[in-house]
Amino acid sequence: MQPEIDLFGIPIKTFGLCFALAFLAAGALLTRRFRELRWPADHAAEALLAALVGGLVGARLYWVIDSYDSKKDGGLLDSLFGGAGLTWYGGALGGALAVLAWAKWRKHLNLTLLGASAPALALGYAIGRVGCQVSGDGDYGKASDLPWAMAYPDGVVPTNQEVQPTPIYETLAMGLAALVLWQLRDRLRPAALFGLYLVFAGVERFVVEFWRHNPETAAGLTTAQLTSVAMLVAGAAVLLATRARGGPSAPVQRPA
Repeated sequence: MQPEIDLFGIPIKTFGLCFALAFLAAGALLTRRFRELRWPADHAAEALLAALVGGLVGARLYWVIDSYDSKKDGGLLDSLFGGAGLTWYGGALGGALAVLAWAKWRKHLNLTLLGASAPALALGYAIGRVGCQVSGDGDYGKASDLPWAMAYPDGVVPTNQEVQPTPIYETLAMGLAALVLWQLRDRLRPAALFGLYLVFAGVERFVVEFWRHNPETAAGLTTAQLTSVAMLVAGAAVLLATRARGGPSAPVQRPA
């Protein structure tokens, strides 16, 4: 594990580095898609900035709310403005709201934007999980004797016990999802493409949570699994709706 690297005497957090790389890669993919759609390429940078700001705020607020019971007697403000404590679902929600506000301002608030965002979202998530793995930030799974199980003795949240390397699972799963979504970008309707992303993301996280060490919330499921079920249901509903309106596989014509 390498939570931190030294660059000319400057300590660089590897999670933050992967976080930045995730946004750059997602931005590059979104920029290419915007160009294909004959949208201004600089609008992709604006959307990315909105997602970054909204995502950081949402991730921190979600984490503080989720940790309220353990922080309410002290340290709540430190948790809110400190350097640790980010959750993916909070970031996704905050980023989505910020991008929707930006899209309304730029008059891009339509299904085409959702479809264009799907591969970039999957790719960004896949790269972000590389940061979790390299830094050993505690997103690893339960104890395991599998041949590929590993310990994180030098991680941000260290453990000498061999556990499931769940960040690797998520990187592989969502990296493959990003590739599939990108290949299908002109074969599916934009709404269907985004619905398929929701299905991929929901199924991936729901399954991986069985190997994680997060506490159960309700019905024997974790908070992440309950959220994943909602994503899966929403994605399936979108796919069914697009099929009923003419088929999710109808060809998508790029603007001339």
